Amino acid sequence: MKLNLVVIDAFADRAFTGNSAAVCMLPFEIPAHQMQQAALEMNLSETAFLLPQGDGWNLRWFTPNQEVDLCGHATLAAAHMLGESNLLAEGDTARFYTRSGLLTAQRSGNMITLNFPVEPALPVPVPNGLEEALGADLLYVGLNRMDYLVQLASETIVRSLQPNASLLAHMKARGVIVTAQSDNPQYHFVSRCFYPACGVNEDPVTGSAHCALAPFWAERLKITRFSAYQASARGGSLYVELLGDRVELRGRAVTTMQCQMQF
Repeated sequence: MKLNLVVIDAFADRAFTGNSAAVCMLPFEIPAHQMQQAALEMNLSETAFLLPQGDGWNLRWFTPNQEVDLCGHATLAAAHMLGESNLLAEGDTARFYTRSGLLTAQRSGNMITLNFPVEPALPVPVPNGLEEALGADLLYVGLNRMDYLVQLASETIVRSLQPNASLLAHMKARGVIVTAQSDNPQYHFVSRCFYPACGVNEDPVTGSAHCALAPFWAERLKITRFSAYQASARGGSLYVELLGDRVELRGRAVTTMQCQMQF
């Protein structure tokens, strides 16, 4: 069996920025272990698999070592691939059936708007080892069904973090999101995201993290529309809007590679 995969930089205006995801349009359903093998071989933070289903597509996401419940950048990449394959027309909305329910993506020019569920992080006691792993004082710690959300005192601290990935991997969560209000008036807040337990020490740009960041900063800044920057080495900008129990994430994507994998 041969699978065709496309590598796409999501939340990016040009190649080699944003967050890379591989996207595979399956001709038929294959076992999950083969999807996992393909994701390990690609060794990107996410590999997405699409399978036509009714009025949309079944969508699954795999890191190099496990399937995950929600991923923003690989969903944006999937919508971008559908557009380039003439399967999603300008102005149309793609419907994705996922482990997090129905997600949608709408094309408008070269911008894609994702509609995702809110994933608020509720305050929790600081878990053992988290402060040591991050090497910083923590102003706030919350937890949703996937990640810890940590507020730090400044953008400078967020950018300068050198966390201990081995310690973070033992946190009882998918990963850890750190955030602070931005010093740059172009952005409302900055963040970084660490997922060593998933085989991704730092994710370059994380759409799903903003499902927690949007309600967090809405409560503090008293606004619902945000310009956000994820301050990883590659970096990426996101436009985020909180709409009740949903979050809209807007960004662009660029195709960088096409390849074929032999099983």
